[in-house]
Amino acid sequence: MEKKITTPFTKDKIRALKAGDSVLITGVIYTARDAAHERMTANFKKDGAFPIDLTDGAIYYAGPCPAKPGEVIGSCGPTTAGRMDAYTPLLLDCGLGCMIGKGARNKDVVDAMKRNTAVYLGAIGGAGALIAKSIKKAEVVAYDDLGTEAIRRLEVEDFPAVVLIDCEGNDLYEIGQAKYREI
Repeated sequence: MEKKITTPFTKDKIRALKAGDSVLITGVIYTARDAAHERMTANFKKDGAFPIDLTDGAIYYAGPCPAKPGEVIGSCGPTTAGRMDAYTPLLLDCGLGCMIGKGARNKDVVDAMKRNTAVYLGAIGGAGALIAKSIKKAEVVAYDDLGTEAIRRLEVEDFPAVVLIDCEGNDLYEIGQAKYREI
């Protein structure tokens, strides 16, 4: 089922999403990859603050390519989410509602998702140029020194994704493998 979501990712919106649903996101999401997650976590442990408001927010695990002249952003495909697993439970406990990436998540992340009513969405790897067309505005908001891994605020319209793990822990990867085994 295809669902349209306008950010923020409130608990009610998250509860309505089920593993396998197609989603079109409109609103604000942020990019952050490994280096930004490591720095955010270290800084939070020192001063108790994040550079962005995580409350009901969405982080897209991406490091966009530079924009060509006349474009908002370059290719902006997802990176492997598992590289953020060590940092994710803290972010979820602090209010993050949605993560967007590719690949499986570990048990600690799934447990934190269930505990905090959060959702993990998948974006299509290899489709970065297509995904970039849904990004209407992009600006660096933190850690500019990290280059492509800086945190960016993106304004998106009909950003395509699929619910990989819903807030109840239903995992599309596991569901798909189980269906395959039945054949």
